[in-house]
Amino acid sequence: MLSSKLLKKTFSSCSTKALIDQISQAFLHQKHSIVLNATLLSKLQPSHVKPILLTLQSKPHSALNFFRWTQSFLKLPHGVPSYCALISLLLRHRMFCSAALVFDEMMVRFGTNIDVFGAFNEGIKDFDSNPNVVFGFLLESYCKKGMVGMSFCVFVKLSRCGVYMSPNLVYRMLYSLVNANRIDILVDNYGELCRLFITRDFCVYGIVMEGFLKKGKVDKALNFHKEVIERGLGVDIVACNKILNSLLVNKEIGIASKLFDMILSLGPLPNVVTFSTLINMYCKDGKLDKAFEVYNAMRERNILPDLIMYAILIDGFFKAGRLDEGEKLLSVALDRGVKLDVVVFSLIMDAFGKVGDLGRVVQVYKRMLEEGLSPNVVSYSILINGLYGNGRMLEACGVFGQIIKRGFEPSIVTYSSLIDGFCKLGNLREGFYLFDDMVKNGHQPDVVVYSALINGLCKEGLMTSALMVFFHCVSRGLKPNIFTFNSLMDGYCRLKQLRNAVKVSTLMGMYNIKQDMVTHTVLIREISKQGNLDVALLIFFQMLKRGFPGDAITYCTIMAGFCKHQNLTSGLQIFKLMQRNGVVPDIAIYNVLLNMFFKEFLLEEASGLFRKLVEKGPKPDIITYNTMICGYCSLKRLDEAISLFKQLNGCLFGPNSITFTILIDAFCKEGRMDDAMLMFSKMLEKGPEPNVVAYSCLIDGYFKSQDMRSATDLHQEMLENKICPNIVSYSILIDGFCKRGLMAEASLAFHCALDRYLLPDVVAFTILIRGYCKVGRLLEAMLLCEQMFMTGIMPDDLLERTLVEYNL
Repeated sequence: MLSSKLLKKTFSSCSTKALIDQISQAFLHQKHSIVLNATLLSKLQPSHVKPILLTLQSKPHSALNFFRWTQSFLKLPHGVPSYCALISLLLRHRMFCSAALVFDEMMVRFGTNIDVFGAFNEGIKDFDSNPNVVFGFLLESYCKKGMVGMSFCVFVKLSRCGVYMSPNLVYRMLYSLVNANRIDILVDNYGELCRLFITRDFCVYGIVMEGFLKKGKVDKALNFHKEVIERGLGVDIVACNKILNSLLVNKEIGIASKLFDMILSLGPLPNVVTFSTLINMYCKDGKLDKAFEVYNAMRERNILPDLIMYAILIDGFFKAGRLDEGEKLLSVALDRGVKLDVVVFSLIMDAFGKVGDLGRVVQVYKRMLEEGLSPNVVSYSILINGLYGNGRMLEACGVFGQIIKRGFEPSIVTYSSLIDGFCKLGNLREGFYLFDDMVKNGHQPDVVVYSALINGLCKEGLMTSALMVFFHCVSRGLKPNIFTFNSLMDGYCRLKQLRNAVKVSTLMGMYNIKQDMVTHTVLIREISKQGNLDVALLIFFQMLKRGFPGDAITYCTIMAGFCKHQNLTSGLQIFKLMQRNGVVPDIAIYNVLLNMFFKEFLLEEASGLFRKLVEKGPKPDIITYNTMICGYCSLKRLDEAISLFKQLNGCLFGPNSITFTILIDAFCKEGRMDDAMLMFSKMLEKGPEPNVVAYSCLIDGYFKSQDMRSATDLHQEMLENKICPNIVSYSILIDGFCKRGLMAEASLAFHCALDRYLLPDVVAFTILIRGYCKVGRLLEAMLLCEQMFMTGIMPDDLLERTLVEYNL
């Protein structure tokens, strides 16, 4: 604070200008050695304050000190212009807190009803302040003190005076009114507000509605809409649609419904976009019936649906799994001449593809072509996915060729589908060729592609190659997923390498991958196959304890294990546990139960369960019928088996090759070769091509019936029909020759199997060794036995007895 001591230099005779300059210099330099005399101070008037502030405008702190000094030391009262001038100066230097304190002081001194607009306007001109900053400060200061009405008056005055206001300032004013719940001001001045901003990109209705809704003041928003409409003020439906759309984005369905109902009852007149927005909202929420109600209300108002409307509804139906209704609506749209685009057709194709209905995928694809639309890479990819899912890889490759031919860039999804398809069919060469082509074209394989390759290799038992692909995937920084690990585990289990499968399950923890139901099911299946049912049960109950309820496949796997080891009681207990846990048994479960009943010779229970399935469901499939027919045959009930076979003609599915083979085998075992050949003829006639098993059954039957010629003729016919024999069929042939002492022919058949790279098993070796022994060719029997040991095959009980019997 400057001292009141006399200046070294006398100022008694200074002019007003000199007075202003000298005081300004004193506060500019803040030199305590400079003092002011009493004579000079007595000449300082309120009119001098503003000129001095102008001189001090580059030093806001000095200006503020001067202002305070005149108040406290000289007891000089300041007027409104002085306060406004200082505030303008402070705001120019963005000293908002100091400006707010000065403003509050002015309000206390002069009251809240003073008009400061003119004074602030002058201050802006004098101090070259930013009008938006100054008036924004004024508006906010009024609002903070609850003086929203005064703030709005200044706002209107600014607009009428032609003062430019930034968008930010406009929003702040309107939101201030919203925050103060001043619907009265908003509605009373709505027309004026709209006229003020007619040349700006502002929508008063939209700003106010959004403001209320963001604050959660739904009733205020709806009341504002009602007041505006009832007073006949203009509201554009486009603005209403924007509000509805913002509610859609925020998933505020209830609020949107209320606003929509108000629009229908009060106005403005809704258009197709209004209805589309609400329908889209209901579809995304899965409320299709409500969506269709809105659609019908729109039709009653004679508003025609457009492409977007139909696309939304069709997409909603298909995503909800209501495919028939979606397809029906598609036909309605096309019949009404609506030109649907390729996106709509693609989403319909995708919906049918996801449920495995390839026929309808192709049907929609053809309809799209009939409409003159060209498929895009998405629709092609969906078609490829459907074709490969049904094993029609040749056609899928043809579609892939169309993508290349039309100049489209295949997506990684397209490549992924084809690679997965080839791998599942065991055609790994084509799968890896596509993989290389994908990389060559600049696509970076993701974990899905690598998992498809790993799965394909695992199914072929190529575990070393699968691990190489796995570690290549990891080296690229990709994180394997649960499907990758489950594929590796399944591959080791297929090779009966349970220890390695368990190691893979342990490895999952290193990658923070948690085991799922499939992981447990794979282990349970392999352990059950090995006969360790106690361990399988332990893993099963550990799975339940970890929170996995198990699905039908899991229960079916463990029940099948008990069935294989003829433990019906435990199998039924697992079935009851499944029902208690709320897992709905599918037909696969019942097929296992039927098999268990037949293995325990419980014919009545099996027949009763089958009748229950036919009457109440789940509907029996071909496996069910084959299980029943096989069961009847095993119990020598061929007539009942044939009766059930005839019932298959009335089913949606007919008998397959397994059905025919079961009956052929049963007839052969009964020595009824004529009936067996008649069934074989039906098989040739009705479609399923005979396989190596069917031929093997007939050949074995003819040998046992002493009809060697027919047996060899059938073997030759099988070769001519390009059906590759397996080691079982060769074993049957060798056995037939050996029993007749035809060792040269038996030896030839054995070596034919070797020439076809078929590895003889212990059964094939035993048959031929016993054959040599029976005809006294012990040396050849011994040599063959040594050959078997060299290949690592251990003798079974029958061969050991043979070796003891003939002293080999």
